[in-house]
Formats: sequence, structure tokens, C-alpha cells
Amino acid sequence: MKYDYAFKLNAVEMYRSGQWISTPEGIGQKNFRKRIVQWSRIADIYGMDYLRHPTTCKEHTAEYRYGLVARVLAGESQKSVAISAGIDSGLLSKWVQIYKINGYEGLNLKKGRRSTKDMPMKKESKPADLTPSEREELIRLRAETEYLRTENEAIKKLIALRHEKEAALLKAKKQQSLKNSEKKDTP
Repeated sequence: MKYDYAFKLNAVEMYRSGQWISTPEGIGQKNFRKRIVQWSRIADIYGMDYLRHPTTCKEHTAEYRYGLVARVLAGESQKSVAISAGIDSGLLSKWVQIYKINGYEGLNLKKGRRSTKDMPMKKESKPADLTPSEREELIRLRAETEYLRTENEAIKKLIALRHEKEAALLKAKKQQSLKNSEKKDTP
């Protein structure tokens, strides 16, 4: 959820005075309060104007991204690095993951939205017709799969019957031992 500048300003001022602004509906109180604390830290470092929504999207260079990722990998917390850089911690987390998977080159890639003109047309591919030998093998494999499936079901039923038989024998032994103990108890 995006909050306007006046809302953020009010939330930070109330937080600094020891109060909490009421939590909007549909948002967890704990996470919402964490967000207010983060806004307060950002305002402390950069000033209140930094809470405004940016009017333009910032392009970060690969070197800049790498510098932040290196700080995280060196042991600093992602949240503190993100706050000091003035970016969202989720974005920094994404950069760290990209770096771990693709290395420095992953940070160098510029990804943006492509227009529909740039998107290649998807070709509908139809599977090629099977050769007679492939068709025979497919029929053989399907028959083998059905045989194995049937055999598996039979084994499961056999195991279930064996468990039932063992349970019945155990129950009979318990009843027999109860009868024997009753006979011994009566004089």
C-alpha cells in the first residue's frame, strides 16, 4: 500500500511524540509500526522531504548496486544498508540474490518493461508425428506402466491384509491373556 506524504509525516511526528497513528484496515499492526519506525529513520538521515514519493525513477549503476551488495555480504544488515542508501530493503534483497546467482554481470543487466512491439510472436508448435518404432515403444511403455500400477496396488492390498491379520492376532492374544488372568484371580 502506498501512503501519501502527509500521512507519512503525521505518522512520523506521532511516533516521535510517543504515540502511534491508527493502523489502516487490512494491514497488520506489527508490520505497519515497523514501517513507521523505518520512515522515522529515513527522515532522521535524509530529512522529512525524503518521505515524498519520487517523481522520477532512479537508475542505479552496477557499481553502485555492487557497493551496497558488498556491504551486505560483509556483514551489515540489509535493512541498515537500505536505509542508509535510501532504497527499499526488498530491492536490496533482490540485488543480493541476483549477485549470488549471476555475479557482477547480473547487477549490470538493465531490466525494464518491454513494449508489445518488442515481444516476439509465440509460435504454436505441434508435436511431430511419431515414427512406427516410437509408436510401438509408446504402446509398450504404457502397457508396462499399467502392469506396474496394478502390481503396486496388489502389493499395497497384501500389506494391508497382513497388518489386519497381525492386529487381529494381537487382539486375540490380549483377550486370551485377560481370560487367563481372570481364571487365576478367582479361587
